[in-house]
Amino acid sequence: MQQECKTIIVENPKLPLNEIERSLIKTYKKDIFRPFVQAINEYNLIQPGDKIAVGISGGKDSLILAKLFQELKRHNKIPFELVFLAMDPGFRQVNKELLLNNCSYLDIPVVVKESEIFDVIGKIAKENPCYMCARMRRGFLYKAAKDLGCNKLALGHHKDDVIETTLLNIFYNGAFMTMVPKIQAENFEDIELIRPMMFVREKDIIRWIKHSGIQAMNCGCTVVAEKTSSKRREIKELIENLRKVNPDVDQQIFNSATNVNLEAILGYRNDTKRVHFNELYDERRKKK
Repeated sequence: MQQECKTIIVENPKLPLNEIERSLIKTYKKDIFRPFVQAINEYNLIQPGDKIAVGISGGKDSLILAKLFQELKRHNKIPFELVFLAMDPGFRQVNKELLLNNCSYLDIPVVVKESEIFDVIGKIAKENPCYMCARMRRGFLYKAAKDLGCNKLALGHHKDDVIETTLLNIFYNGAFMTMVPKIQAENFEDIELIRPMMFVREKDIIRWIKHSGIQAMNCGCTVVAEKTSSKRREIKELIENLRKVNPDVDQQIFNSATNVNLEAILGYRNDTKRVHFNELYDERRKKK
């Protein structure tokens, strides 16, 4: 579950719950609910009989994800169950109360599981904690979801997360990789991670949270306070600057992950092997 550390100033008073819920299928149907449903349908993210644990971090993305799933269950004919799962990795009391109060107001019956991840990270990875923290939190959520009888874990990664991750991998890992809509958990049998919001833009989530009047958690991390990964911050700023020249640049980055031309790459790798350009070239020549 990704930490959401962007400070959002919410000046509107809280709307009544029924207005908040109605806005998702009325005011924000085109920009939020419809892309949410599109990703579920396009990538077959939900099957009849699924029991889905929705990860609740307390941030804007996870709160809207929970409400989207509730609306989907209310209006969809596919039978599936929902569990709203939050992990307390060592939040300060004020942040834990904010999470619980928001879930109560939004009618999200959250199950909170305690852990000591922040303490552990502060001891073993204080200089660069975000990657290790994300892995430990993910593993904890997988286990908690499985213990609750779930076969899927849904996280609130949105379209901007996908775009930024693509560039992060290119610039800092030397690899073309992105976030995928679903992935089988490596160390936990029979549980799958899904990302139903990967077509939803962050700016639209921010519009919804401001409209609703909900003050979501900015950053609950006690290790690096309200600092996000400097690399991700750099990528956000880079995309923002590129958008001044090409307003569609972020969409083009997103599209690139769906338009990989295997005849115009120098090689690829998977879990078992690396394939060099020469092998690809020889295979193409044989086919001709």
